[in-house]
Amino acid sequence: MAAVGVVAGGSEAVGADPTRLLQQLQQQARLLGFSQIGVAGVDLASAEPGLLAWLDGGHHGAMAYMAAHGLKRARPAALVPGTLRVITARMDYLPRDTADDWQAKADQRLAQPDQAVVSVYARGRDYHKVLRQRLQTLADWLQQVVGPLGHRVFTDSAPVLEAELATRSGIGWRGKHTLVLHRDAGSMFFLGEIFIDLALPLTPEVSGHCGACSACITACPTQAIVAPYRLDARRCISYLTIELDGPIPEEFRAAIGNRIYGCDDCQLACPWNKYAQRSALPDFDERHGLGTASLLQLWAWDEAAFLRHTEGSAIRRIGIGRWRRNLAVALGNAWRETGDVALAQALHQALPAADALLAGHIQWALAQRLLPAL
Repeated sequence: MAAVGVVAGGSEAVGADPTRLLQQLQQQARLLGFSQIGVAGVDLASAEPGLLAWLDGGHHGAMAYMAAHGLKRARPAALVPGTLRVITARMDYLPRDTADDWQAKADQRLAQPDQAVVSVYARGRDYHKVLRQRLQTLADWLQQVVGPLGHRVFTDSAPVLEAELATRSGIGWRGKHTLVLHRDAGSMFFLGEIFIDLALPLTPEVSGHCGACSACITACPTQAIVAPYRLDARRCISYLTIELDGPIPEEFRAAIGNRIYGCDDCQLACPWNKYAQRSALPDFDERHGLGTASLLQLWAWDEAAFLRHTEGSAIRRIGIGRWRRNLAVALGNAWRETGDVALAQALHQALPAADALLAGHIQWALAQRLLPAL
């Protein structure tokens, strides 16, 4: 991690002035690479009915942990007793060298069936590690200033209603695709939280600016946004390619196209993302050609290569099994669209050594077009 600057001042100077303490916290956060800091209260009772309805509708799919945690997700003080406030953090993640027309370029790549598409956020270092380390450094700084502090850091790692806390603290508003949107940063950012037992001043909410726009709903390849502000994870390509352990339902395989890890389509379509900000950190720069590789290049990775190329990446957690399952579906779609025999040959050659899960997806892929004699 890069060296951390320290804001001048001590506990005596800021202890009696919570507003000044918040300003110094925000300044320190910027030194750590965060784009924005907010503070939310812990009463999320008004969000509980929506959470229960989403779970009762089965929209969480096979993510059983979401139902297991129940309402604890909406009750920060039940998750971490003594919590009085939640510090919310935004960290932009577009790579530093991102072109101004990145949305158009991403659409162009989606239109090339033989090219692999990995969600932008996953092409660099694992965001869990980046945010967690820097949030902990921020919490340590706060403790140095105010004295002993009860706190706990979270980055998409526990039953926390991240988007709800972010919107309540003014990080942005909830878009119709359910992601948080910011007027000056779109939605291309990560969220993180620090639960604290210190009553910092709350930061105000901001109004929403989606209006009548439904671009994200229209753009979703699998119609996973079943209503404005409601996502059915069971239909979402990010869920299908990352969270789902087992066969991908056949009804969604063609729509997956060449997306092999996640999906950015709702964000690509969002007009607010023309304001998306590049990260100040090198951590999210693309690694191992994950933004430019072809399907065949990634299909050639054996398990050792997969582990080597995904070291420090969020992709590693899905394992080689799901990785090759996803690639098989994408290769099948490319085979159907292009008729490139090299794609069919690569699939056919992998079939004898494939386990049952992969073999089923390879057979589906080969069946997408009449197979010539190989």
